[in-house]
Amino acid sequence: MDWIKKIFKGSGQKNSEGHYHGDYAEDPQFYAPSGTADMWQEHENEEIDRAIALSLLEESQKERNIINDESQLEEDEQLARAIQESLRFEPPPQYENANTFQPIPIHFPMGYRICAGCNTEIGHGRFLNCLNAFWHPECFRCHACNLPISDYEFSVSGNYRFHKSCYKERYHPKCDVCSHFIPTNPAGLIEYRAHPFWIQKYCPSHEHDGTPRCCSCERMEPQDTGYVALDDGRKLCLECLDSAVMDTKECQPLYLDIQEFYEELNMKVEQQVPLLLVERQALNEAREGEKNGHYHMPETRGLCLSEEQTVSTILRRPSFGTGNRAMDMITEPYKLTRRCEVTAILILYGLPRLLTGSILAHEMMHAWMRIQGFQTLSQDVEEGICQVLAHMWIAMQLDSSSSSDVASTSSSGSSRIRKGKRPEFERKLGEFFKHQIESDTSPVYGDGFRAGNQAVYKYGLRRTLEHIRMTGRFPY
Repeated sequence: MDWIKKIFKGSGQKNSEGHYHGDYAEDPQFYAPSGTADMWQEHENEEIDRAIALSLLEESQKERNIINDESQLEEDEQLARAIQESLRFEPPPQYENANTFQPIPIHFPMGYRICAGCNTEIGHGRFLNCLNAFWHPECFRCHACNLPISDYEFSVSGNYRFHKSCYKERYHPKCDVCSHFIPTNPAGLIEYRAHPFWIQKYCPSHEHDGTPRCCSCERMEPQDTGYVALDDGRKLCLECLDSAVMDTKECQPLYLDIQEFYEELNMKVEQQVPLLLVERQALNEAREGEKNGHYHMPETRGLCLSEEQTVSTILRRPSFGTGNRAMDMITEPYKLTRRCEVTAILILYGLPRLLTGSILAHEMMHAWMRIQGFQTLSQDVEEGICQVLAHMWIAMQLDSSSSSDVASTSSSGSSRIRKGKRPEFERKLGEFFKHQIESDTSPVYGDGFRAGNQAVYKYGLRRTLEHIRMTGRFPY
């Protein structure tokens, strides 16, 4: 220490280096000569006391400077912390879409924040600042898997937090055909196709990759579910197969049901018209043999024939073997003879009961008008009123499905299919066939139905038919 150095330098020398100058010059006795030992000892003691006092003064000033420096450092740290905290209160950044955020890890001393997950005080260590709240890392969890979210980004839906992968699994649409996530288009948007009735979502590529559709309900075949392959190249889904009518004999009870429907409308078909179920090829050949007729494209499902010809009808329904392929179906030729204006009604085989019935109701109206002597009508009027009768029959089937009787036996002993309670899918299928008639966009079948249906709603079926007989047009 400096004061020790002063002692060993002696009393008769002046101080150097600027220490103590001025303080000691004011003491006249400091340099006075000494005559005795006591006086010398007293002088030495005074010098030592003075040196000690000066040294203590220096130490005190140094401590004061250190305290001031530490106080300034603490103020600077508090200011920096306040600036950092104000910056952290900005809204969390957002990425890609409206529900992807970036959690912000920050450090604060104990006592600053309460965890929004466990509602306890957050102590020392890392925690997250996101969604206008603070969280322990282990409390910030995914709503789907309940595991902590430690990824760089996460997604939100409402008030729920998700891993991006969990969010995609829950909310990103999957293709109902290939079961993969539907890809985004070049603009980054999710683009898919959907059936207007069934809302079956699928990748746009499946419209061009040969994926088959059910010939009845029009749904695309999922890759993990095999459709049934019919002999004429059509595919039938398993749900439609459950109620499919496969041969002519099996269709007879349904034919009787349609005849009864017409009798209840006071429109009994006086002639016994043969009903035959046929394959697609036989139906197309019979269509080519007709001189007149209107056909619903792209595929004809029923015909009311007026010409004499021979057609191949299905005698026994096929069985289904390996790969869900139809096999062992038996057909036989059937020669049509002209006893009246109608020689036969042909219906495409393998369609569900409600679709087969609606087609039969449509063709039966053609037969009734020809037997009743209606003049040749325009396509939209004739096909339109036939669609009205098909629509009426399906609506009646759906309205009466609350009944618990599915079948009853007539007095003659033949099985008669009655309106009754049906499986849920069959009812849905009936609603689809009804929707198809209502939403048909073709000028003949679609516009014709809507004009005929409006006329029947306004004037009734009987008055509408009388007006058509006399004028060849719908009443307006």
